[in-house]
Amino acid sequence: MAIFTVKTRIYSGADSLSWLQTLHDKKVWIVCDGFLAGGENLKMITDNIGADNETALFTDIIPDPPIATVVAGITEMSRVQPQVVIGFGGGSALDSAKGIIFFGRKLGIAIETFIAIPTTSGTGSEVTSACVISDPLTKVKYPLFDDSIYPDIAILEPRLVMSVPPAVTANTGLDVLTHALEAYVAVGATDFTDALAEKAVQMVLLYLGKAYQNGHQQEARDKMHNASTLAGMAFSQAGLGLNHAIAHQLGGQLHIPHGLANALLLCHVIRFNSRDKTARAKYARLSKLCGLANFQSTDDYCVANLINHLRNLMLQFNIAGTLSSLNIERPRVLEVIDAMSTAALHDVTLASNPLPASVADIRGIIHGII
Repeated sequence: MAIFTVKTRIYSGADSLSWLQTLHDKKVWIVCDGFLAGGENLKMITDNIGADNETALFTDIIPDPPIATVVAGITEMSRVQPQVVIGFGGGSALDSAKGIIFFGRKLGIAIETFIAIPTTSGTGSEVTSACVISDPLTKVKYPLFDDSIYPDIAILEPRLVMSVPPAVTANTGLDVLTHALEAYVAVGATDFTDALAEKAVQMVLLYLGKAYQNGHQQEARDKMHNASTLAGMAFSQAGLGLNHAIAHQLGGQLHIPHGLANALLLCHVIRFNSRDKTARAKYARLSKLCGLANFQSTDDYCVANLINHLRNLMLQFNIAGTLSSLNIERPRVLEVIDAMSTAALHDVTLASNPLPASVADIRGIIHGII
């Protein structure tokens, strides 16, 4: 039996922030990073929160949120006792808010409403039951999946992503693509998640380049924001896979931005998963749906075209596809490759990959991007 549930109410498009005007007589606690706290984007949020509400900020957010950030957040949330929590920012802010809420509830700190407002089109965290918390001591990222951390409300306001730089636009957009592609072949995939993943891939291939070239192109930004959410809905219910299992280790050990880590691995993982006949057929179908091959083409031809198209897309975004191009030299990678391979094998996201992977398989993929 398959289950498909939509737990988050989504407000999207221009002026979607106006929904915040429905809040009255609430203690509102906004979780965001220090950079956003001093910018115009936060003002767009606070301008829509009525004066009859009491608003406080928590800004101790850093990339790859560590356990210490969650602990500090729980302490602050206990002091503020908010009824509404707004996670505002990129994946780190949203993951931090989720971690704080999850563990805070276990300590008896209850809230009424969790609102997620993303400022990048990438993680899909605004509609997922997932967050990733890092342990700086072990250099391991720990994905957490729990239905209790689905946001109640997601607000997709395209004006909030207009100022995202081209490189970040590319990295986060390729994260969307990876979410959709992994969900599409994941063991938990259904007709419902397939529909979401297919649409997300089509939108990314059509609009990511436009958003990269002109960040103020509102249609492209709007569509990429929506694509991110569609992909998030897909993978939250279908699962992810080998791509993310390894990417988490590249981020934890080598501090590579998550979207970029996924991009480096994507073509290699597609080739690996294509050893599975069902996964290969699904990649081929997607290639045809995206106009990369005709419907009479063989599966192998379709998959090859998909991989080639993704490689060309990455070159368009100045992503060379190797760790050495990021100034991470081979000896440094070899120092941690065993630790990364073992950790990836035990990463929770690997369980939904369509094809089992061994430590040797994972090492081989990492060697392919050195």
